[in-house]
Amino acid sequence: MKKLSESEIEKRLEELDGWDYVDGAIETSFEFKNFKDAFSVMTRIAFECESQNHHPDWSNVYNSLNIRLSTHDAEGVTEKDFKLAQSIEEIIVSQ
Repeated sequence: MKKLSESEIEKRLEELDGWDYVDGAIETSFEFKNFKDAFSVMTRIAFECESQNHHPDWSNVYNSLNIRLSTHDAEGVTEKDFKLAQSIEEIIVSQ
């Protein structure tokens, strides 16, 4: 998979509200009502990650979830990351 240029990444980020390009990855954060809601969404995202065979660097503290996406094989951000980011957004909106 081809690594995207910074200008391509910035252009694609215009389609994803709340995502930023930081240190070679796209990232975002979400806050939920409580830990149970955060963990429930993480579980749904985990199943989607498995189906796409693409896994985020993420962390969870109580009701917050931080997600970073990059394609390690390409050493940067690729279309694969934007596809997963869009899927994550769809999960968040549907909760």
